[in-house]
Amino acid sequence: MRFAAIADIHGNHLALEAVLEDIATLGVTDIVNLGDIFSGPIDAGKTAAILAPLNLPTVRGNHDRALIEEQPDALGDWERPAYPLLRREDFDWIGQLPLTLVFADEVLLCHATPESDSVAWLETLTPEGYFRLSDRDYIERQAAGVDYPLILCGHTHVQRAVTLSDGRLVVNPGSVGCPGFAYHKPWEHRLEQGAPFACYAILEKTTRGWQPTFRQVAYDHLAAAELARQQGFDTWARVLSTGWAG
Repeated sequence: MRFAAIADIHGNHLALEAVLEDIATLGVTDIVNLGDIFSGPIDAGKTAAILAPLNLPTVRGNHDRALIEEQPDALGDWERPAYPLLRREDFDWIGQLPLTLVFADEVLLCHATPESDSVAWLETLTPEGYFRLSDRDYIERQAAGVDYPLILCGHTHVQRAVTLSDGRLVVNPGSVGCPGFAYHKPWEHRLEQGAPFACYAILEKTTRGWQPTFRQVAYDHLAAAELARQQGFDTWARVLSTGWAG
């Protein structure tokens, strides 16, 4: 059994196209989507048009929820450029996305943790404004009661695999469309991949258990950066151009 996991597209249709092409080149036909699909300053409408016919198993991210819960004049800065590009049917689709989903009877999909679409799991934000690997006890607590050998999450945009004490595996495939960010809440912080690739993962069930393979795909990131720059998102443009937020 082998499938692809994508997450945190954030409206970057150019990165999404490159990732889907890479997945097809590998001969993988099953794909799951871990949320935060549209919010960002690139092109949410084109992203929706690409994804709609694929009908991928998909869970809701916190930025997806914001698009349907907030009033247009109260949207966050990542949601504002995406909102007017989406159709009524796109909002209807977002509204029916679940917090979690079971894929192939043994894989739990979530965006952030099994209980929340907005709580960082495998990474912890430090007082200095950077992310580090979360403490093992904290990671284990978030997985309590989840009786599946493989758990997939996104949200923090960091490619990572963590083995739990009982052998379960938690995997974050990284971000398709946003290789880093800088933000001011809850305090000034940043996350940086250090390279402008579109990221995802292949998960394969082997005789030794689940095996993740992390993929980083080159694409026309400068074109994506220019689209962000045209919207006035200079930090996005810098991250998309270089993989660095500073």
